[in-house]
Amino acid sequence: MTTTTSLTASLSPAERAAHGRDARRRAPRSGHGAFDPGKGRFDPVDVVERQSATRVQSLIPIRYGRMLESPFRFYRGAAAIMAADLGPLPRTGLTAQLCGDAHLLNFRLLASPERHLVFDINDFDETLAGPFEWDVKRLAASFAIAGRNNGFSVAEQDGIVRECVRSYRARMREFAGMRTLDIWYAQDDADRMRELLASSMDAKARRRAARATAKARTRTYLQAFAKLTEVTSEGRRIAPDPPLITPLRDLLAGSSQEDQEKELQSVLEAYAQTLSSERRHLLRHYRVADMARKVVGVGSVGTRCWIVLLIGRDDDDPLLLQAKEAQESVLAAHTDGTPYDNQGRRVVSGQRLIQTTSDIFLGWTHVTGLDGKGRDFYVRQLRDWKGIMMPDTMDPAMMRLFAQVCGGSLARAHARSGDPVAIAAYLGGSDRFDRALAEFAQAYADRNERDFRALGKAVRSGRVRAATM
Repeated sequence: MTTTTSLTASLSPAERAAHGRDARRRAPRSGHGAFDPGKGRFDPVDVVERQSATRVQSLIPIRYGRMLESPFRFYRGAAAIMAADLGPLPRTGLTAQLCGDAHLLNFRLLASPERHLVFDINDFDETLAGPFEWDVKRLAASFAIAGRNNGFSVAEQDGIVRECVRSYRARMREFAGMRTLDIWYAQDDADRMRELLASSMDAKARRRAARATAKARTRTYLQAFAKLTEVTSEGRRIAPDPPLITPLRDLLAGSSQEDQEKELQSVLEAYAQTLSSERRHLLRHYRVADMARKVVGVGSVGTRCWIVLLIGRDDDDPLLLQAKEAQESVLAAHTDGTPYDNQGRRVVSGQRLIQTTSDIFLGWTHVTGLDGKGRDFYVRQLRDWKGIMMPDTMDPAMMRLFAQVCGGSLARAHARSGDPVAIAAYLGGSDRFDRALAEFAQAYADRNERDFRALGKAVRSGRVRAATM
């Protein structure tokens, strides 16, 4: 990010645009359509096994079981595979803070601290500075794969991908002409998204969008509190649902309650030091009541993830935090790496840079586990007004609209951290880049299906074990 920032500050807009156009020599726009790793490509199962080696081994079969539900679910868990595929490709040299796992399900409705619904990227486990096109390619391929999953024709899939990339390109051109602070303040709130899409939606689509917004407002921390906790003789506690939710008291069977409480308090105090002073003050109004290990996502299964239940005034005044293990980004091996000595801090810093508004309890910590090993974590609220679009319920027209929104949102994220003038100049006014990425998305969807079958074969041969849950 230092290189991009220094270029932006020291060059005129015309020089920055020339820098972007010069990048076409390194990576021609039409060349992005090519993807043929050849026979010497790595074994995809080796990649996921190496990633699984540092995780909770008893949970790994759940990860593989979820990845084998469909090629799209596999893709969600295969960010490391795609990073290894993108690494050797020609690069533009135009960097931004990447999401690192920019598939379509990582874009959703979120709550701002001001209690407004905004549309933004939600997952930052793999965030790192890198070539802007890596995020665009991962997002584009996700739409092709989701379209195939829904039985869309190739022409419909290509139209969806091209709309996604066109929207990214058009929005980046808008940002290229904006003042720096205006870019930073730009936000995709729910009302703006409805206005943007209203002219393109039919009545049925508008009703679905309205229902999604209304549902997001019901997905509060109180809903999660009611679902995940129960009243016990010792007060409100997290309800067990092993192996998906396992309270710490069950993992530490034999140790005293006092020892458990001290352990929880030390973790919370270390995390609190990463918050601003006023948010530390807010956190002091709560006491730790319980903690449990939770299985989350698809690609994240096996990483250590904890739910922390805190109580304020009484049992009707809860706060639920999620502490998720942060390992090295899948992009690190293919870039200059990260300047952070704590991977949780890497995630938090990347999220704050990309998102227009972040959770007020977002922070990080370092924890020594039951096995005596130290691990990095980032912390945020478990659920707060999160709404997600389900691609398997979309028809081609609806997915095309969603692709438009996601492409524009990704451009906004990249414009905050990269150089929108250089990126816009590289992309240009034609659809050459759009058409190339539609070609790439089809080629990568083919590759993803072969990798999906390879994991299935590994399970059938007994090389790895999968569990459905």
